[in-house]
Amino acid sequence: MSSARIVRRVGDSPRQRGSATGQTCPDLFELSDGNFAVIGTDRTEELDALLPADAARADYERIVVITRDTLLRAKRDIPDV
Repeated sequence: MSSARIVRRVGDSPRQRGSATGQTCPDLFELSDGNFAVIGTDRTEELDALLPADAARADYERIVVITRDTLLRAKRDIPDV
């Protein structure tokens, strides 16, 4: 089990993006180990067979979809390097 912790949200909160509840929407977080965690909709079954030939997914990995708005609002918080 990883000892990484959530350091910060990347981008606007779901409520700032217009979620009525602010609780059940896509989200992005930077972790203490430098990686990012994504909350999104699991669409692995639907998209797995559509991956390009040079893409692969391990059994423990999922294809997670977030809204375009979520990613665009996070862009300002993602470092260039």
